Amino acid sequence: MNDFSIQKPIPYYEQFYHSIKKMIFEGTFKPGERIVENQLAKEFGVSKSPIREAIRMLENEGLVVTDEKSRVKVYEPTIQDVEEIYFCRMALESFAVERMTSMATKEEIQSIRQVLQETAEAIENERSAEVVVTLNERFHHLIIAYTQNKRLQKQLDGLKSLTHFFRILNLEGENRAEVILEQHRKIFGYIQNREGKKAADEMISHLKLDLDHLKEVLPE
Repeated sequence: MNDFSIQKPIPYYEQFYHSIKKMIFEGTFKPGERIVENQLAKEFGVSKSPIREAIRMLENEGLVVTDEKSRVKVYEPTIQDVEEIYFCRMALESFAVERMTSMATKEEIQSIRQVLQETAEAIENERSAEVVVTLNERFHHLIIAYTQNKRLQKQLDGLKSLTHFFRILNLEGENRAEVILEQHRKIFGYIQNREGKKAADEMISHLKLDLDHLKEVLPE
């Protein structure tokens, strides 16, 4: 009896939030494409209320926008947006990796090494882009988490959805997964040698290279 727990059903709006978000990430909804509440409500067989709440959540994350005519559209990334977000990431993640390098336990460092190994195996086995993106995110997430700085984590969580959006775009191009993995390995090399300043510099270099690549692949 002590192991018994009641599983609450997932609210409709939360289910639609995850479904629409997935469709945006997978490209079912293209950047700039209009999302019509009435149409979605009809397709899902529900009222507009949970659809409207799901869209509000997505708007808070920056994945959809409402134009001057109150039309909801999928977020279209611009060069300025990417530059601003990556500037924030450079500042926060370079600080994070320098701090984390000085305080991480051997077990935490081993867990980062494991993520890199799993990434290499995923690339070698030609796993989906979604798997590779998830592992790339895991690498950065662990670095942030191991700072044990909750305020820093909260700042980066606010960029999480758009960062994921950009990571998908960032995989476009020949051998991009391998290139990103090699950059992560360089950062990790400094982490395991407890060279925090070099790890921070390498993190900035890595994010600058990502930014340069995104500028090349962003739609005109």
